[in-house]
Amino acid sequence: MTSHVKNTLVTTAAIAGALAATTLFNTTTVKADTTSSAPVTTTTSATKDTAIASAQAKVNSASAAVVSAQAAYGSASTAASDAAAKTAAASASAAATSAATSSAVANAQAAADSAATAKSTADANLAKAQSNAAATSRAKSMTSAAVVSAQSAVASASAKASDADSAVASAEAGQTVTANLMKSSDPTQASAAQQYFATKTAIVKLLPSGQVQITIPLTSGLEYLTEVSYNGVDATFTKTGDHSANITFTADPATSYTLAMTMDIRSVMPLMPIMHETALLDVDTTIFNGLLAAKSAADAALTSAQAALSTAETNAATVAQVASNAASAATAAATVASDAAVVATSAATNLTSAQAANSTAQAALTSAQAVQSAADAVLVTAKANLDSANAALTSAQAELKSAQNIVVVTPSSSAASSASSAATATSNVASSASTTTVTSAVVATPATTKKATSSTPASSTTAKTLPQTGNENQSALVALGLAILTLGIYPMMKRKHA
Repeated sequence: MTSHVKNTLVTTAAIAGALAATTLFNTTTVKADTTSSAPVTTTTSATKDTAIASAQAKVNSASAAVVSAQAAYGSASTAASDAAAKTAAASASAAATSAATSSAVANAQAAADSAATAKSTADANLAKAQSNAAATSRAKSMTSAAVVSAQSAVASASAKASDADSAVASAEAGQTVTANLMKSSDPTQASAAQQYFATKTAIVKLLPSGQVQITIPLTSGLEYLTEVSYNGVDATFTKTGDHSANITFTADPATSYTLAMTMDIRSVMPLMPIMHETALLDVDTTIFNGLLAAKSAADAALTSAQAALSTAETNAATVAQVASNAASAATAAATVASDAAVVATSAATNLTSAQAANSTAQAALTSAQAVQSAADAVLVTAKANLDSANAALTSAQAELKSAQNIVVVTPSSSAASSASSAATATSNVASSASTTTVTSAVVATPATTKKATSSTPASSTTAKTLPQTGNENQSALVALGLAILTLGIYPMMKRKHA
């Protein structure tokens, strides 16, 4: 049982005792020789009775208000105590939660920061890797284009080299060209030896040295033409029949060649001397000029194009490998960035969860504090109401004392009426004293009634005196009240268990 409930029960018992005492012993008197410190007012008996009844009603009402306020104060005090206990529990829980979550929050914050840094680094690496991959991809495209261009150059150079080779091969195989023997003294006149070269042609071959080999078909007169030379070098005779042969000599490419020829026709004309004469061989061999150079240039161009192609292919292969590596690096960086993003998200979630747990505990504490504040406010209000009720009771008791102190004076007053007035005043004083014990905050000193004047000693009979101190009044009234309450509760409990 809490102290507030106990106080409430004691107060209720005291009030019950006081009310019973007032009802059962309303004729209690005080000692005849007791004096009053309150001012004395004289009036009629009816007026005094009315004033006492009115004041007694106010006292009773104020007493009931005090009981109600005391009960409300006890209830509010209990609620405030409970709220304070809950606030203490919530505070302890919040402190424990804060202690438990502060480390988790710090760790989660550190993990989130670390994950965010790792994600930032991974994103930067990914951007760099993607940029590098794009650059190497462009380089790969360029080198691939260079390879295609080099291949085209090789194809062109190869075609030119092939043409040059074909031209050289054809020249080396020999070509038949027109050839005439003209008089060296008059190139417009045919030489006398022309008759022996009836085909009027020559076979020209390109030699690897760049010179040409010229072959003149001798169709007849082999027995007369004994010697042919060019620049002092004898030509070669290759017989093709009894009277025919191929005469071959080597020279630089030119448009005509002066040949020294020896004719011996003494077999048919004995008297004719051996004739030494020159003839101009009109044959253009300059058609072979530059063939070897062109072939050499074409071959060199082909070699260069092939080298360029090889270089381009090597570069393309290298760049392709670099591009492949860059693409792989970009893929790996993307994976790292994705993993870092997942870790960062998880860390942020953990941080949010830890912060939420802490916030929940703090919210519970705040709610408990709000409830306690409300309970404290209710307690303050109840205390103010109790104080106000006590003040009203004190005022009512003062008014009752004032009414009780009124002295009734009439022309035909007797000792009996004086004694009755004194008894009534004493009864009211007792009632006032019993009401004063409702709360420990208000303890009134019982008022004394001035001894009534009587002409005979017998009129001053002394009645049984009530306790004069607040503590004695309170103990007696509490005991009486508890007895009354017990007598009232027992039948109810009997009926409840019946």
